Amino acid sequence: MKKIIDQLIKINDMKHILIISIILLFVAGCNNTDQKTSVFEETGTTSSENMKHVKQELVAPPAIPIHEQDVGNDDQVIVDVKLVVEEILLEIAPGVKTWALTFNGTVPGPLIVVHQDDYVQLTLVNPASNTMPHNIDFHSATGAMGGGDLSIVNPGQEATFIFKATKPGVFVYHCAPGGIMVPIHVVSGMNGAIMILPRDGLKDERGNPVKYDKAFYIAEQDFYLTKDANGKYKEYDSPAAGFGDLTEKMRGLIPSHLVFNGKENALTGSNAIQAEVGEKVLFITSQANRDTRIHLIGGHADLVWLGGSFNDIPVTNYETWPVPAGSAVAALYQFRQPGKYVYLNHNLIEAILLGALAEINVSGKWNDNLMKQVKEPGLIGK
Repeated sequence: MKKIIDQLIKINDMKHILIISIILLFVAGCNNTDQKTSVFEETGTTSSENMKHVKQELVAPPAIPIHEQDVGNDDQVIVDVKLVVEEILLEIAPGVKTWALTFNGTVPGPLIVVHQDDYVQLTLVNPASNTMPHNIDFHSATGAMGGGDLSIVNPGQEATFIFKATKPGVFVYHCAPGGIMVPIHVVSGMNGAIMILPRDGLKDERGNPVKYDKAFYIAEQDFYLTKDANGKYKEYDSPAAGFGDLTEKMRGLIPSHLVFNGKENALTGSNAIQAEVGEKVLFITSQANRDTRIHLIGGHADLVWLGGSFNDIPVTNYETWPVPAGSAVAALYQFRQPGKYVYLNHNLIEAILLGALAEINVSGKWNDNLMKQVKEPGLIGK
């Protein structure tokens, strides 16, 4: 069947690709329960049967769940997480709407926070009102396509699997139903991130404990919308109705919109992030599909965990830091001056023309020792 799909892709037969992909997903979903049971029985992975369950209340980004930064030698727990697939018509710019495939109704999906060696028990719900199968692939999980093979759910189904959070860091999760549907679902907004903290908390470049006062989750999302003959962005009656145009637009590799947290100005103006002078703020930034490079205008990154790995020594004082495609990265900065800061993709064309930027309003007392105006703008020589 894979050879057939590959051949159809070569001849650009989207109609039959979509039909075959949907059939394969429904078949996989029907067999999902038996597969999940046999995997756990054969490998004996559940050494977690007697552990305490803790339900995590997920919140919409850029906010993150309430959590402890370190738990030391506390017993491991199972963190219960529920994600509900929502296929929604989302306005991503004034007058521009697209069908977004989402976890819990937001782009990105909510950040999940656990500690190393805890378990994540994930329930994925696909309501009967949806139109297609979905699943979830955790880049932080080991085996079974990151859980994707255990979580394929058709409309009206739900599935649950458990995995051990073995590696500390920040990681992407996304829908990965197979074939051409993988990029289609990801660029339709179906991605998020998980943060796995070391049990004894974060460390700076010298190995000393470091804590943050606030944390925010920002995801860059690339959308690929097409226009009609009149130059207006097209709208469709259902997600699948637009897949043909979407696939053709994706082939050009140039997004029509590149935004933070799902739409233009999601984190600017009245939606800007708020902080105070002296606060240490942890920024978790993900990009599930393409490379980006993050810069904080007016500040820096005191610490960056490159590649999102908390096991590695963080680099210091970066002006711009990379977020490779399919990854999340954590950076910490202590604000030292009040005012407006801009957090953006430093491909400035993408930031300004396509929308990949956020604002941070910082309150507090100005420090003349760091910067002051010597002379106001005026006539030359006066």
